[in-house]
Amino acid sequence: MTRFFDILFSFLGLLLLSPIILILSVIGYFDTGSPLFCQERVGKGKKPFRLLKFRSMHIKTPSVATHLANASAITPFGSFLRKSKLDELPQLWNVFVGDMSLVGPRPNLLNQEELIVERESLGVYLVRPGITGLAQINKIDMSTPQLLAETDAKMIQELNVLCYFKYIFLTVFGKGFGDRIRKDADRATSVNSL
Repeated sequence: MTRFFDILFSFLGLLLLSPIILILSVIGYFDTGSPLFCQERVGKGKKPFRLLKFRSMHIKTPSVATHLANASAITPFGSFLRKSKLDELPQLWNVFVGDMSLVGPRPNLLNQEELIVERESLGVYLVRPGITGLAQINKIDMSTPQLLAETDAKMIQELNVLCYFKYIFLTVFGKGFGDRIRKDADRATSVNSL
């Protein structure tokens, strides 16, 4: 049932928000020279897929998990995109084509081994990853792999149409945030993230 809503809402979102997506793409081009960020993530059944986002960090920085990133890697426009959650808009395409759902566990990188082990043991990869979910609205990110995997598993067990709409509504109206960014410039590796 939620797949029907995924297709409907992602199509409408891409259609109605296309002027905003175009404007953000143009601004992003002048900000970094490459407005879209494409990164391989772990999908349903542990099958890799290419996740799309608006680029929020400098273009020549290596990809690592966001919580390992240095705040100085984020561009001023990228900071706006992240705070407003507009960096997630291109993922509507991932939802439309079936790589993702609007609601589900946030897709991790292929090298996040601890999180992969935790999620696999709890059956998290049996469902499509999502843009938002229980962990996101409760500010639980990938820096705490066990807690995140347990929260994801709980969401999957309890997910119904009402919860689906609740998570979307809470996200749209400002509940939760993306993965935290490390602020220690001396220890962190600047990244092109997420």
